[in-house]
Amino acid sequence: MITTGEMLLRLAVSMLLGGAIGFEREHDSQPAGLRTHMILVLGSCLAMILSINIGFANGTDPARLAAQVISGIGFLGAGAILRSGLNVKGLTTATTVWTTAIIGLAVGYGYYWVGVFTTVLVLIALTLVSLLEKKFIRRNVIRIIKVDAVDVPNIFRSVRKEISRNSEQIVSYKTQRSLKSGHVRVEFIARLDRNDKIENLMETISKIDGVRNIRIE
Repeated sequence: MITTGEMLLRLAVSMLLGGAIGFEREHDSQPAGLRTHMILVLGSCLAMILSINIGFANGTDPARLAAQVISGIGFLGAGAILRSGLNVKGLTTATTVWTTAIIGLAVGYGYYWVGVFTTVLVLIALTLVSLLEKKFIRRNVIRIIKVDAVDVPNIFRSVRKEISRNSEQIVSYKTQRSLKSGHVRVEFIARLDRNDKIENLMETISKIDGVRNIRIE
């Protein structure tokens, strides 16, 4: 049976650990930030404490209530995943939400140092590993490039050439021609380097004779 003083200590420690992870997510402008992680870890820690005490009092399995936390947090983490065009964001935040809940369970059970060590490892993954990724791993995003132009000879070839030169890969493309207006719409799906400035690509394409409008999504 966990005493009241021990309960309060475990809740306080879990809140500090969740706040550390939440602060990093808040600093990175993620939808699930400081308050979300702090409240989440508090709730999971309390669930574990109740599991232990209820199990001790009634002679039932103390892991039953805590097990529901692990499966239930998946729905909360899914809310942090956002789709932007053809790209998906928030996967890292969703994993921190789930892991923070497990840290809360660990602290609620009394594994203080395990919770602290796991929190440190999570922060290392979010900060130091992120810096290594940006420096040594080329990260790119998929963009939809829409170009409206006058249907003059070689306009499609010129646009495709510039996009190929400024992108990692052209995934697919399609064209629509209007015989009445004499205009053509070209739509490319291309993989662009995350570090490249999209403005440069827009400026390059806009200089092509015949191009009237360009939009990158």
